[in-house]
Amino acid sequence: MELQIENVKKKYGDKTVLDIDSLKIETRKVTGIVGSNGSGKSTLLNIVAGLDDEHEGEVRYNGKKIDEEIRKDMTLVFQKAYLFRRTVYKNISYPLDIRGIEKEEIEKRVLKLLKILEIEDLKNKIGSKLSGGETQKVALARSLIFNPELLLLDEPTSNIDPEYIDHMERAILNYNRENKGTVVIVTHNIEQAERLCHNIIKLERGRVVE
Repeated sequence: MELQIENVKKKYGDKTVLDIDSLKIETRKVTGIVGSNGSGKSTLLNIVAGLDDEHEGEVRYNGKKIDEEIRKDMTLVFQKAYLFRRTVYKNISYPLDIRGIEKEEIEKRVLKLLKILEIEDLKNKIGSKLSGGETQKVALARSLIFNPELLLLDEPTSNIDPEYIDHMERAILNYNRENKGTVVIVTHNIEQAERLCHNIIKLERGRVVE
């Protein structure tokens, strides 16, 4: 099964920023989308996530056009993530709270992710007051907490100190291995893509290149 992107074109006025005839992304794999600034990486991610409806073509997941039901099992982590004005614990637990998961299970999952990402010291801090790097770590934890079927990441480690990038990459790989989740990660860092990804797609001026 796969994520299928067919005849997708995106324009801003007369400028075409994305032009993809056909692209298939394997499910249960980690796929990297790389390219320079302005190559269309984030635009493609937003279209897959359903945040941009003003484009030609369509995106299908496992043969079905992405709809609200499928979106419940997917999540997008932005490069500049937004956190609620509540504790880090409550920010991370939020996806489970709205799904009615039992309190004991929520605590178990939150504490596990806090440990994996080595952010246990942030547990009781207010999310909206964190640094950029801390915010990215918490946003990743919040996205992983409900084991989404499709995880979309836009430059997830761009503000992270080098010594902590390994923690985040390990969490992403652990999620893929344990839950067989599909990961699509946009990154300008080719070395990171090579470390994390089963497949790498390169974009140049909105087109897929070999």
